[in-house]
Amino acid sequence: MLVLRLLNVVAPAYFLCISLVTFVLQIFVFIPSMFRDPSTTPLFSPALLHGALFLFLSANALGNYVLVIQNSPEDLRKDFNLGKGAEVADWLDGSRSPGSALPSAHFCRLCARVTQRHDHHCFFTGNCIGSRNMRNFIMFCLYTSLACLDSLVAGMAYISATLSMSFADPLAFLTLLPHSISQFFSGALLSSEMFVILMLYLWLGIGLACAGFCCHQMLLILRGQTRYQVRKGMVVRARPWRDNLQEVFGKKWLLGLLIPVQNVESSYCRQKEK
Repeated sequence: MLVLRLLNVVAPAYFLCISLVTFVLQIFVFIPSMFRDPSTTPLFSPALLHGALFLFLSANALGNYVLVIQNSPEDLRKDFNLGKGAEVADWLDGSRSPGSALPSAHFCRLCARVTQRHDHHCFFTGNCIGSRNMRNFIMFCLYTSLACLDSLVAGMAYISATLSMSFADPLAFLTLLPHSISQFFSGALLSSEMFVILMLYLWLGIGLACAGFCCHQMLLILRGQTRYQVRKGMVVRARPWRDNLQEVFGKKWLLGLLIPVQNVESSYCRQKEK
């Protein structure tokens, strides 16, 4: 438990540090290298368009990241007069009183709250993912993967121009790291160039991980399931996939794709207000 609590603090700091490094490299290294002569650069040059695209992706990733943390799942213990700690976990699992367990609710020991439609605990946000912030979490994963892909392409273009190498051969990227390490220790490669090369592989890893996680979450949403339900083997009521999507993304789903907006309230909150 101590390791998990430490990871819950270190992971968000790690993500923010990577985001800051990516922003600095894009704005102060990659984009300026695309300008040959700033005085003769047209208004819609590739460098300006790339900068605008990167700022759009970064703003959406960071905005949804903040909304995931801000829209924390509601603690249901007060509404159902639950206790704390192990008693809550036993009650939710139905071991204390059969038939009394809340459907798809889970007590997270790290957050110390009972979450409606609990999916999982995200260490990179230090928060549980539930019905209130699921859409923002998916948008965060989507735009983070796109921002990493954009940084990867810009970084490869920078390395290609700096080291006068070509990535036309697919194996060139795979052999870039071992060759760069040997050149770095032999003194033929600068530390700044080696740092950019290491960031290329880091962006690739984060981008692929976020893209895969986003696709997996979308598949579960289409089925009307959560990761917690799949892990516990819970049977869910079959519904049309359009209804499952609307429950998570709401009717104004297109607006959420363009700008970070607050997620729709959970079905439990709507029923409580009625």
